[in-house]
Amino acid sequence: MRNPVGGHVPVAGGLAKVGLPYAREMGAEAVQVFVANPRGWATPVGNPAEDERFRAECAAASVPAYVHAPYLINFGSHTEATVERSVESLRHSLRRAREIGALGVVVHTGSATGGRPRERALAQVRTHLRPLLDELTHDDDPFLLLESTAGQGASLCSRTWDFGPYFEALDSHPRLGVCLDTCHIHAAGHDLSGPEGMRQTLDLLVDTVGADRLKLIHANDSKEAAGAHKDRHANIGAGHIGEEPFRELFSHPATAGVPLIIETPGGKDGHAADVARLKGLRDRD
Repeated sequence: MRNPVGGHVPVAGGLAKVGLPYAREMGAEAVQVFVANPRGWATPVGNPAEDERFRAECAAASVPAYVHAPYLINFGSHTEATVERSVESLRHSLRRAREIGALGVVVHTGSATGGRPRERALAQVRTHLRPLLDELTHDDDPFLLLESTAGQGASLCSRTWDFGPYFEALDSHPRLGVCLDTCHIHAAGHDLSGPEGMRQTLDLLVDTVGADRLKLIHANDSKEAAGAHKDRHANIGAGHIGEEPFRELFSHPATAGVPLIIETPGGKDGHAADVARLKGLRDRD
C-alpha cells in the first residue's frame, strides 16, 4: 500500500483488547499507541499475552504499529533529573516497541531550557540520546523518529532545517528517522496551505536529512495560521491547512510508502471521518 492511513488509538484496558477494535472501527490501516502515561515518568511492565496478541493481529492484518514516547522527555533540559528520567523513559518506550512489534518510536525533539545556548543543549542531546541509539542492535528494534514542535519556547527543532543540527548531533545514526507532523510544521512557519507549500516543505526536509529518513507522518490540520507557534490540531480540511495540501502530500516522492497517523479531535466518529477523508484524497488519483 502506498500510504497506510490510521490513527492514534486508546489502549487503557489492553493494547489488543481495546486498541485494535478501536482501530478497526475507525478504518485504520496503521496504528500508534502509548506504552506509558504520556504525561508521567512511570515505566510500566507490559502484559506479555496482550503484547503477543497485539503483535500477531497487527502482523496478520499488515497494520504497521508505532509508539509515541511520553511528552515530558526533553534531552535539552537544564535540569539533570529531567534528563536522567528522559533517558529511562525513552529506553522503556524503545524496549516496549520491540516487544509489541512496533516499527518506530516517536519522540519530541525538546527545547533548550533555563536560557542555555542551543549548541549546549544539542551537545547534551548527543551525550544522552546517542547511546540509546547504539542499544538498537536487534533486527526487530524500532526506528527512533524525531518529531519537531510548533516552535514555541526555545524549541530545538521546529523548521525543516532544524533537523540538520539534530541529526549531526546524533551522527545521522542509521536507526534515526523523522516523524513529520503537518500541524507542527505549519504552525512553526512552513505555510502548507499556499500553492506548492506542501511540496516545497517536503523538498526542504529531503534536502536536510535525505530522501529515506521520513518514516511516519502525523496528519493533522491546524487551528492556527502558519507561523503562530501554537500546537492546536484540527480535523482534516477544517483548519488553516485545508484538504488540498494533503492530496499533494500523497504525490510527493518522499512520502512513498510512509504511513499517516491522525491525532485529531472528535473521538471515534471524528477519527473515522478523518481516516476516510485522507483515504479519499489518497485514492483520488
